[in-house]
Amino acid sequence: MTVDARAALLIVAVLLAPAQTSSAEPVRVRHTEGLVHGFLTLRTLDGTTLAHGDLVQQAKGSTVTSRLTFRFKDGSLHDETAIFSQRRAFRLLSYRLVQRGASFPTRLEMSINARRGHVTVRYTDDDGEQKEESERMELPNDLANGMVSTLLKNVRPGGLPKSLGYVAATPKPRLVKLEIANAGQESFSTGGDGRKAIHYVVKVDIGGIAGVIAPLIGKEPPDAHVWILADDAPAFVKSEQTLYNGGPVWRIELVHPTWPR
Repeated sequence: MTVDARAALLIVAVLLAPAQTSSAEPVRVRHTEGLVHGFLTLRTLDGTTLAHGDLVQQAKGSTVTSRLTFRFKDGSLHDETAIFSQRRAFRLLSYRLVQRGASFPTRLEMSINARRGHVTVRYTDDDGEQKEESERMELPNDLANGMVSTLLKNVRPGGLPKSLGYVAATPKPRLVKLEIANAGQESFSTGGDGRKAIHYVVKVDIGGIAGVIAPLIGKEPPDAHVWILADDAPAFVKSEQTLYNGGPVWRIELVHPTWPR
C-alpha cells in the first residue's frame, strides 16, 4: 500500500470515528407547539423551483409529531419525521429520515431512537447493494434533528445555547454539534407591511481531529441560515441549507395558495 493510500485511509477513518459527546442542556419551552399545516417550496439560490412540500404537525399532550416532506419535480422524495416532548424543555424522542430519487446521490433511510441511544442507517452503496449500519450512541439531551426551526423560535436572541447536538445522516452516522450565531435583524414585507426577521447562522462543528482535517480535504459542511420572525409570536420565514451531506445549499420558503381563475 502506498503512502498516499495509507493517508487516505487514515483520513476516512478519522472522519468516520465517533465524536466525543458531553451532556448538554436542552432548549427550554417558551412557545408550545400545536396543530400546524404549512406549505413550503424548495428552490435553488438562483430561484429555480425543485420541489413543493408540506409541514404537518400535531400535538397530543406534551408530545409533538412534526413531519416535513418535499416532493421533487423529478420524482425524488425527502421525508423526515421528528417526535419530541415539550414538557418544560424540548427533547427529541425519535426521528426518521427518508431520501430517495435522482436528486440525492444515495438512497438513504436513517432512524433515531433517542431514548435508547440507537441509530440505524440503511443505504444503497455505489454498487447498488443494500447496506445497514446500526450503532448505540451516547446522544445528548439537546439533540436537534428535525427540530432546528422549532428550537430557534424558542431561544432568546441574546442567550443562545453554546451548541446543539445533531446526528449527521451519512452511511456511518456521526454525532456533530451545531453552533448557533445571531447575525442580526433583516427587513422583509408581507402584503406591503414591513416586518423584521432574526437571521441565525448555523455552523456544523465536526469536532476533534476530524474537524481539523475536514476543511483541508473540502469536506467542511457549509453554514446553514435560518430566518425567524422577530415578534411576540415567532415563526419560520425561510432557510438556506443543504439537505444531504456534500449537497448544494437550497432555499426553503413559505408559499401562498393560488386559485384557478
